[in-house]
Amino acid sequence: MACGFRRSIAYQLSRVLDLPPENLIKSISAVPISKKEEVADFQLSVDSLLENNSDHLRPDIQDQAKRLAEKLKCDTVVSEISTGQGTVNFKINRELLTKTVLQQVIEDGSKYGLKSELFSDLPQKKIVVEFSSPNVAKKFHVGHLRSTIIGNFIANLKEALGHQVTRINYLGDWGMQFGLLGTGFQLFGYEEKLQSSPLQHLFEVYVQVNKEAADDKNVAKSAHEFFQRLELGDLQALSLWRKFRDLSIEEYIRIYKRLGVHFDEYSGESFYREKSQEVLKLLDRKGLLQKTIKGTAVVDLSGKGDPSSICTVMRSDGTSLYATRDLAAAIDRMDKYNFDTMIYVTDKGQKKHFQQVFQMLKIMGYDWAERCQHVPFGVVQGMKTRRGDVTFLEDVLNEIRLRMLQNMASIKTTKELENPQETAERVGLAALIIQDFKGLLLSDYQFSWDRVFQSRGDTGVFLQYTHARLHSLEETFGCGYLNDFNPACLQEPQSVSILQHLLRFDEVLYRSSQDLQPRHIVSYLLTLSHLAAMAHKTLQIKHSPPEVAGARLHLFRAARCVLANGMKLLGITPVSRM
Repeated sequence: MACGFRRSIAYQLSRVLDLPPENLIKSISAVPISKKEEVADFQLSVDSLLENNSDHLRPDIQDQAKRLAEKLKCDTVVSEISTGQGTVNFKINRELLTKTVLQQVIEDGSKYGLKSELFSDLPQKKIVVEFSSPNVAKKFHVGHLRSTIIGNFIANLKEALGHQVTRINYLGDWGMQFGLLGTGFQLFGYEEKLQSSPLQHLFEVYVQVNKEAADDKNVAKSAHEFFQRLELGDLQALSLWRKFRDLSIEEYIRIYKRLGVHFDEYSGESFYREKSQEVLKLLDRKGLLQKTIKGTAVVDLSGKGDPSSICTVMRSDGTSLYATRDLAAAIDRMDKYNFDTMIYVTDKGQKKHFQQVFQMLKIMGYDWAERCQHVPFGVVQGMKTRRGDVTFLEDVLNEIRLRMLQNMASIKTTKELENPQETAERVGLAALIIQDFKGLLLSDYQFSWDRVFQSRGDTGVFLQYTHARLHSLEETFGCGYLNDFNPACLQEPQSVSILQHLLRFDEVLYRSSQDLQPRHIVSYLLTLSHLAAMAHKTLQIKHSPPEVAGARLHLFRAARCVLANGMKLLGITPVSRM
């Protein structure tokens, strides 16, 4: 990829530098496009070749670049060699660049950028991604929404790179809230409401029973007894709990489908209530378990009694805690999936929790603890729907659809659509995802509906609009032009800028695969959309000679394909009309 140009340059450099081409490939990068001037296509950072030299031994970088450039020759691939600030720059033969890039985009389809030499030494791995993980009967808060879209992106990217990915939704389906819920349902529950909207009804029951338990000790006592019955395996209590869980999962599956998200496994804390007892026994056998005066059991991760390194793993009544169940889940998943990497996607508030879980696994003798990774994200403030604070994911999706339908109705260019509701939801979701993915995942940000739905500027609405516009070009002019094209017809600066940008897609994917940050792809797609919008104004297809029209149509189709590929990785479904 980068259509083999990078490899061709690496071969020439390897002969001069007496280094294997493989060692040079990642030092050769595509040059970001510039609005001010036409730039070279690739550059070699001379600095990267001198990494092993200490500062006082380093020769003058600029001098090194000039000397190296003088030893290199232009050939059928490279038409011009120059130097920049500590770089050697390579310009590719323009017609070869045009023909190769456009052919590669069409031939590789959804794999464009992923077949690159940057990924050639990438071993195929088994990867588990745990994300979303809402609590049954509690609010599906904005943190769960972020976890859902970020986890989905990571799973999409890993899958696209050829890894075997297992997507797990680890539900909060055990704990004292089910004692309250069991008691509450017996007092205030309605079977019909439970069947028709389980998430809403269980939440209402939970809120009501919490109020009652605060005022009435008998309700609190009854809730505690119900949870103890669950822990002891009472069939009647378990049957009610199972009904709550199954109906909730059914509704979650329906809602996740609207988001374009799926899971391979719906797991939960309940699966590990017995296995967590085995974890406690193992900790005890290894001499790591300490009893406190209160009767709880803790593990001292420092070994020196440092209070900040003490992790509680058992309540005084012998029941397990969140950390214990996470340990049991990790051990179970290793047995089941034999993973190479397991990624947990949660907010940054759980950073210490995961550090402790991974550390405990290590001192328990599980070397694979190093394969576990926490991807933390920041807090979103100010996301409210017209009903107030976000309680359910469905509230967010309905709000998105409603606002987007109103926006579309007010825009004169909106086409007649077969399914305006579905289009509004897809465009609205793109808007939400791009807003969320533009910055570092770890950053907190203030949410704004107005900013999300702007059609101009760097928004998801703009990406969808560009995709629909490019798609309509293909519809209008048909595919008659698309059999063959003349690369000589695509030498205008606007065409060359798009081609150069398409050349960089593999590097952007590589960067996101290294740090799991979607912002690189977002920034790339927004630039591609701006380039395509400018070219759409100046590179006319109508009234152009057939040869020119055909070449331009090829260029726009390639831009649309790469735009669609990137959007799908981010978890966005591209629309063809809007």
